Amino acid sequence: MDTESITFATLADLEARWHSVEPSLTRKAQTALDDATIMLLDELDRGGVSVASIRPATLTAVVCAMVIRKLTTDDEHLGVANSQQTAGGFSESFTYSNPMGDLYLTSAERKRLGLRRQRAFAYDSDATSTPTVWGRTL
Repeated sequence: MDTESITFATLADLEARWHSVEPSLTRKAQTALDDATIMLLDELDRGGVSVASIRPATLTAVVCAMVIRKLTTDDEHLGVANSQQTAGGFSESFTYSNPMGDLYLTSAERKRLGLRRQRAFAYDSDATSTPTVWGRTL
């Protein structure tokens, strides 16, 4: 499969789900969209899930959500797990959910994509047997 030509989400899709991307971040956002698409293709391939079995709108929504999580971490706070400020008797603290700005799938997204299915298997200790998973020979 030629992964160079596959696009699950465009910059316009991202802006429709989030906000307008500043011109200075356009290249970073497009690169993140491309990276998220490739990551998603890899995860689906590893999970044995066909891309054709998933609605295009679902793929677009998941890729955009991955990129939004990445882009909400700015360079100024990259790597900061939490911060606290105090002024007089007032204090405020923040805990960042994605301090490194990583691309990742949430468990809800994995479930939506069919990547959370449990698989049953049996192991035959006979040295001449071939293990199978749901009818597929390993």
